[in-house]
Formats: sequence, C-alpha cells, structure tokens
Amino acid sequence: MSDAIEHPLSRPQDRRFWLTTSDGVGIDAVLRRGAEPCDTAVVLANGFTGTHRNPATRAIAEALLPVGDVMTFDFRGHHRSGGHSTLGNAEIHDLEAVVARLRSLGYTTVATVGFSMGAAVALRHAAILGGVDAVVSVSAPSRWYYRGTRRMRLLHVGIERTAGRFFLERFRQVRVTDRRWDPRPAEPREVAGHISPTPLLVVHGDADTYFPVAHATAIHEAAGEPRDLWIVPGMGHAERAVTPELSARLRDWLRARLGPSGD
Repeated sequence: MSDAIEHPLSRPQDRRFWLTTSDGVGIDAVLRRGAEPCDTAVVLANGFTGTHRNPATRAIAEALLPVGDVMTFDFRGHHRSGGHSTLGNAEIHDLEAVVARLRSLGYTTVATVGFSMGAAVALRHAAILGGVDAVVSVSAPSRWYYRGTRRMRLLHVGIERTAGRFFLERFRQVRVTDRRWDPRPAEPREVAGHISPTPLLVVHGDADTYFPVAHATAIHEAAGEPRDLWIVPGMGHAERAVTPELSARLRDWLRARLGPSGD
C-alpha cells in the first residue's frame, strides 16, 4: 500500500508522504514537484517548532524548485509527526528517512537545507550518516546548552520545565521529551570536519537574536573544503528571516554545486 496521501494545502503536483524512521517514528512529509521531471531533490529541515505548513517554508520551497523537487517535513514531536522532539539528537533519523525515501523514488542527487535546529540536524546527519550531495546550514547553533541570549534563556525554560513543555504542546503543537541527553550527542562544531568532501554552505544573520555570528564562524572553521560562509547583514533567525533575495542566492549556490534540475 502506498504511503502517499492527499494534503489539504497541496498543489496538484504535490504528494504527501507518511514516513517511518529507523527507530519507528512516523514523519509527515510533503514533496513539492516542479513542472518538469528531474532527478535532483532538496530537503528543507525546519527549526524547532517549525512546520512544513509555515508560509516562510513554503516560500523557500517554491524558490528552490528551479534546483529540483523539494521535500518538506515535520520533525518528530512536531504537529502531525509522531514521537517527541529530542531537540536535535534523534532527529537525524527523521532526516535520514526523508533522504532514503527520495533515493527510493529515483532521485540521484539530494541536498539538505536546514534552519536553526534543523541546520544542526543537517550538519550532524551529513557528518554521521552521509549520503547527501550538498548541505546548507542556516542559523545553526555550533554547540549545545547555549544561554548567551535572552531568547535562548527563554527557550531553555520552555523545554526544561513541565509548564513550558505543556505550553509548547498546547499552543505550538510541539511535544518535547522530558528526558535529558545521555550520552550527549556530538555538537555541530565537533562533527563539521567530517562533512567534507560534500560541499557545505554556512549562512548566518548578523542580527540573529538566538545565536550570534560566532556560532557560524565556529562551524565554518571546523569544516573542511569545499565550504562557504555567508554572514548576511540585517538578517534575523532561521527560515522566517529568509528573504526572497536570500532564497535566490541559495538557489544559485545549489545549482552551481548540483546543476540545474539535475543537469
């Protein structure tokens, strides 16, 4: 039986999938297809509390369709996906389930583009599991437990306290695990060097209110070649801060590394 099902917000050429990770978690995903068949796909990995339904995510997906078809999905614990969020640890299995499904559908070239938590997951996935042809990290943390900004201190209250987790589930449709990491997963800066020779682009805004630019430079410095670093003036945090102009730059970078529509 096919796991492709109708999505209420989809275009006629979109397909919705229910995927299952290697550790048994169901993942809600949508494949947005371009006008012409191609063998290249781009995966968008949202930040914490994000969803493939977000207008910002859908706009980025639309902008990247000239590169190839685009798969968006919800991480575990988010909206209709199963399980509980582990804040970037087990989520590499979610991303691997998406990449594996795209490979099974016949896509020979797959790139991952992650935002915030999703960027940390994309970096760790490429370094630990591999199997992708390019990686873009937008607004990623370089290390765990960062509390150097007011927003990150508030976020830690939300994920570490019972009342905060209740709020996230009730009002943001995000279920967060109450278990602490044991053992601590490798940090993005610790594994970035293992991504090479896969091309890596690190993007960060100098107006990010969650993670300062030092996080981006730490990841870039730890990575091997080929690598690029973009510090974007005036840019805030993650997918909601991505302008049409930045989407076009991301499109051009991916096309340069992958070839337009798999060519």
